[in-house]
Amino acid sequence: MTYFAFLLRFLGIPIVILATVAYLDSRRGRRIPANLSYWPFAAAVGLHIVVAVLYTTPWDNYLVATGVWTYDPALVTGITLGWVPIEEYTFFVVQTILAGLWMLFLVRRLRLGGPHPPLSSRWRLIPAALLAPLWLVSMAILVSRWAPGTYLGLELAWALPPIIIQIGFGGDILRRYGRLVLLSILGMIAYLSAADFLAIGSGTWAISPGQSLAVLIGGVLPLEEVVFFLLTNTLITFGMVLLISQDGHARVRELWRR
Repeated sequence: MTYFAFLLRFLGIPIVILATVAYLDSRRGRRIPANLSYWPFAAAVGLHIVVAVLYTTPWDNYLVATGVWTYDPALVTGITLGWVPIEEYTFFVVQTILAGLWMLFLVRRLRLGGPHPPLSSRWRLIPAALLAPLWLVSMAILVSRWAPGTYLGLELAWALPPIIIQIGFGGDILRRYGRLVLLSILGMIAYLSAADFLAIGSGTWAISPGQSLAVLIGGVLPLEEVVFFLLTNTLITFGMVLLISQDGHARVRELWRR
């Protein structure tokens, strides 16, 4: 299976399906709750695409350049930017679109406009304080050059700083929309991990056994790939909720006044 065939089958088709559902929902008057419509969904997804490409490109180039992640040259077009095939950049974009459409599907179906738990700073301070040491551990793994921890250490060192910032800014807001956050992240992890299982099984790309923990789910999928989808979809989901919610914009105005 070529990389573009993977993108078409496992991301392109569900994007078309969810986009069609979103269009029909709009025609039928199924509205987004007012407290989650401060920014248009399309604009929020577009901004996250830009951020995803800019932030992920250097990291992904390092993975390929150092052999942590490899691909079959016969299954890609051969067009590369740096060390990374163009298909991988396409994946950054379509994963973000798919995650955004999945969240939109949920937003229109979950009861999110009613009473909410009060905001509390403990949902910002405690999770951020717990994740900071984990980031230090990831850095220690990389500095120690423990080969089996390379991929996991690179994932955590790359993704945790912005996640900690998101939680420090609006962990209480994310807790307020906890069902939406949880279902958005878990749904994407399950689906993309299953798709990745098939792609690795077909040889479209591979993870270096010497630079990963060699913990294989179903004998095929490296544990680090599940962690990757956990981290990336957490970044997208947290960012989207904070951007489209009235609470998030109220927090920005509050900090600006201070």
